Amino acid sequence: MKIYEDNIEQCDNELSEIKEQAKRYSLLRVTSFLASLILIIVLANEGMIAGLWLAAPVSIITFAYFLDRYNKLNERKNSLTHLRAVNKNELLRLSNELDAFPTGSKYLERDHAYITDLDIFGAHSLFQLLNRTTTESGNSYLAKWLTNPAKKKTILEKQKAIQELAPKLEWRQQFEVAGRPFENKESEYQKLLNWFKTPEKLLPNKIIYFVGAFALGVIATTLTILCIIHIASDDIKYYSPLLFIVLLINFFILKKLTPLAEEIIDSTHNNVQTLGGYQMLAAAILSEKFNSKKLIKLQTNLYQNDRSATDEIKQLRKILEVFQLRGTKRSDNNKFYGLFNVAWLFDVYLIILVEKWKKRNRDHIRPWFEAISEFEALNSLAGFTYSNPGYEFPEIKEEPYHLSFSSIGHPLIKASNRVCNDFSLNERGQIAMITGSNMAGKSTFLRTIGINLTLALMGAPCCAKTPKVSEMIMFTSMRTQDNLIEGVSSFYAELKRVEQLLEQIESGRPIFFMLDEMFKGTNSEDRYKGGVSLIKQLNELNAFGIISTHDLELANLAGKHLIVANHSFNSKIKKGELEFDYKLTDGICTDFNASELMKKSGIKILNDIEKLK
Repeated sequence: MKIYEDNIEQCDNELSEIKEQAKRYSLLRVTSFLASLILIIVLANEGMIAGLWLAAPVSIITFAYFLDRYNKLNERKNSLTHLRAVNKNELLRLSNELDAFPTGSKYLERDHAYITDLDIFGAHSLFQLLNRTTTESGNSYLAKWLTNPAKKKTILEKQKAIQELAPKLEWRQQFEVAGRPFENKESEYQKLLNWFKTPEKLLPNKIIYFVGAFALGVIATTLTILCIIHIASDDIKYYSPLLFIVLLINFFILKKLTPLAEEIIDSTHNNVQTLGGYQMLAAAILSEKFNSKKLIKLQTNLYQNDRSATDEIKQLRKILEVFQLRGTKRSDNNKFYGLFNVAWLFDVYLIILVEKWKKRNRDHIRPWFEAISEFEALNSLAGFTYSNPGYEFPEIKEEPYHLSFSSIGHPLIKASNRVCNDFSLNERGQIAMITGSNMAGKSTFLRTIGINLTLALMGAPCCAKTPKVSEMIMFTSMRTQDNLIEGVSSFYAELKRVEQLLEQIESGRPIFFMLDEMFKGTNSEDRYKGGVSLIKQLNELNAFGIISTHDLELANLAGKHLIVANHSFNSKIKKGELEFDYKLTDGICTDFNASELMKKSGIKILNDIEKLK
C-alpha cells in the first residue's frame, strides 16, 4: 500500500535531518565543554574567584542543555527507526515475504484439531501474517485465539473493536513502536507472575525495620565522619571500635536479608525491560479515546483507585532498576552499592518498597498485563484488516451447520497468484466430496476454507466476499505421517485422527471436518469400504464437512441416500503441457493426469496393460 511507502519515505527524510542536527549538537557539546574548561583554567590562574563562581554553573547549564538536546534527538531517531521498521514489515506482509517474522512454532500441538494441517504456525504461516505483538503474553494471546474458536458474542465484540482500531493507523503504529524496544528481550513472564503471589516478609513489621535501619544508618554515618575528623588524633580510638560494632550489626542484618533480596532480584532481573515495555504500551492505550464496548472495558482495566497501570508499573520498574545494582551470588555486585548498603542498609528500604508495591497491586497486575496483551492481539488483527481492505468480516449465523463464502481465496498466497472460488455447506450431515487430478488444488482448497474459518471464528475478516459462518469446531486430517519414535504408521496415525474426530463429535457441538485422501495407507478395497462406512456415520452425526479423494467410487455415493455433493478440480493438456485453472466446478472430476505426470518423470507407461493382468 502506498501509505506504508509514504511513511517510510517520511521517516527517511526526518532521520536524515536528525542525523545532521545530532552532528551539530554533538560538536556544540564538545565545544562548550572545551571552552568552559579553558575559561575555568584561565580564571583560576588569574585568581578571579567571582568569575569562577559565575562561569562554573553557566558552563554546566550550557553543557547540560546541549546534552539534553542530543539525547532527545537520539530518542526521536530510535522512535523513527522503529516506525520505519513497522511500515517495512507491513510491506513484507503484503507481498507474503514472511521469513523474517517469528514463526510461533512453540505453540504447535501435534494432536490439536487443525493447526498442524492449516499452516497456522511455523514457516509461512498465518501467525506470521497476523502477528504484530511485541510482548510474550501478547504472542500467547494471539496464539490462543488462533487455536480456540470463539463463541458468537465474543466474535462480534472483537469485530467491533477491530473495526474501530483498523483506521487508527497512526495510533496503532505508535502503539507497536512503544513495545518494539523491548521486543524479544529475555523474559520470564510466568516467573514474574508467580513472584507477585509470594507473601511479604518485612512489610508486616515495616516500622520496626524502617526506624531501625534509619537509626543504624545515621549512627554509622556520624561515626564515619568523626573517624575522618579525628583520623590524626588519639580520639579515633574511641570512635573506630563503635563504628566497627555498628557495621558488624549491619552486616549480620544484611546477611539475614540476603536470601529475600536475591529472591526478588532472581525473580525480576530478566523482566525489568519487559516491565518497561508494558509501561509504554499501557501509556499508549490510556492516551487514546475508544468507543467500542470491548476497548473501553480493556482501557478501564488499566486503572486502579485513580492510579493508572502506567504510573504503578513505572514505579516498580524504577525500584527494581536500583535493586539490580545490588547483584547476587550469581552476578557481579556493584561495589558502590555494597559500600553504602553496609552503612545505610539500602536492602531494607528497597525490600519494603517492593513489598508495599506488591501488596498494593497484587490483584491488579495480571489483569493489567492481560488487558495490554489483548490490546496487542486486537491491534494485530486491526493491522491485518487495514492492510487488506478487500477482506470482509463474516456474518455469524444463529442456525448451526452453516458455512458459505463467495470468492474465497488463500491469504498466504500472493493476491496476483490467488484463485478464488465460491463454496457453501448449510445442512447437518452434509458432505462435499471433492475429486481432482494431481496438483489441481484440492488440498490447497481445503486449507483455504480452513484458514478463513480460523480467521472468522477469531473475529478477523476473511479473504472472501460475503462470508457467513455459524459457531462450530473445526477438525482436519490432512498431514498424517509415520512416527518412527512411537512406531506409528501413517495409516494408523490417520485412524487415530478419525478416532479423535468421532470423539469431538460426541461433545455435542457442531463439528466441521476436512479429510484429505481418506485411508490412503491401505488397499483400494478396504479404503472404499472404510470410506463409505465413515461417510454414512458422519451423515448421521452432529457434523458436516469436506472430503477430498482420487477414488471415483466414493464420489459416486452422491444421491445414494447419503448427503453428498460432488465438486472437482480439473486439469487439461495443451501442447503436451499440463494446465491448471484451480477453479472449483460441480460434479466429479473427468480429467486425471497421473499417467501424464508419470511420463514426465521418465516412466514408460504401457498402453496394453490389460495383457499383463
